[in-house]
Amino acid sequence: MKKIDIITRPVNLETVKEVLNQNQQFGMTVSMVSGCGNQKGRKEMYRGAELRINLLPKIKIETVVQDELVDILVRDISEKLRTGEIGDGKIFIYDVENIVKIRTGEAGIGAL
Repeated sequence: MKKIDIITRPVNLETVKEVLNQNQQFGMTVSMVSGCGNQKGRKEMYRGAELRINLLPKIKIETVVQDELVDILVRDISEKLRTGEIGDGKIFIYDVENIVKIRTGEAGIGAL
């Protein structure tokens, strides 16, 4: 099993949900986060003064999937979200050792 973390623009949430749902993946956790990468924020003007906004609003979508779905999901999500502009986001993939469903005590793939 793998955990996939997708960090991207808030406007992309529905697109990611569609890709996950098309691949029969319905479980996810969504968090509003702030961060910056190579772009180091952006500049804005406020009442004639230049402000540097270092942390930009992003969303973090977390899901755990079977190993064989990882490449498909990463490809489909990347294709849908790629604009070629700075700030498109990143996808992180982690190994998951085990999952336990608290309600039933079920473990492993069945707990997904």
